[in-house]
Amino acid sequence: MKQSLVDDTEDVSLDFGADEEALRKTRIRHPLATFFHLFFRISAIVSYLFCDWFSKSFVACFVMIIALLSCDFWSVKNVTGRLLVGLRWWNQIDEDGRSHWVFEARKSSPQSLTPSTEAEARIFWLGLIVCPLIWTGFFFSTLFSLKLKWLALVIAGISLQVANLYGYVRCKVGGQQGITTSASSYLGQQFLQRACCEKKGKSALQH
Repeated sequence: MKQSLVDDTEDVSLDFGADEEALRKTRIRHPLATFFHLFFRISAIVSYLFCDWFSKSFVACFVMIIALLSCDFWSVKNVTGRLLVGLRWWNQIDEDGRSHWVFEARKSSPQSLTPSTEAEARIFWLGLIVCPLIWTGFFFSTLFSLKLKWLALVIAGISLQVANLYGYVRCKVGGQQGITTSASSYLGQQFLQRACCEKKGKSALQH
């Protein structure tokens, strides 16, 4: 007597690609840059809150916090912004001594060996936005508590933090347009200057 074997198993499609894509988005590809993006700015805030516990010298606390804020400004402007979100901004001076601000956004391409992930972008923007708000809170608390000796330090903290925030917002919103316009104007000025110099040189030779 033959028994018919019924295969009641169903085909289940396992989407391993979606899991790998989600893993890539949440992975930290630049752990050192991510660490230092938050280390200096958080250290400056913690030092401002608890510096009286470690030192009674106002000058020592002031210098230490300013050093941390300066390191944070440099690292965010020159390193972590480029690695974590593919943005950068800088100032260049042409031959006439005029200053030009350039805001650049990197185009995503498959040739990028270590592209930034969504997790790194969230950490970058979270630290970039929250910390200036904290320093703004310190500003009002300093005014209300009449601790005016800390006012210059708090203003310096707000200035450095807001400068990076403004620069990267400009990069995010209009970086490509900004760099194209700046490069075009800069090259145009160089071309006109060379044309004028050549024209003057020819007229001098004719005379």
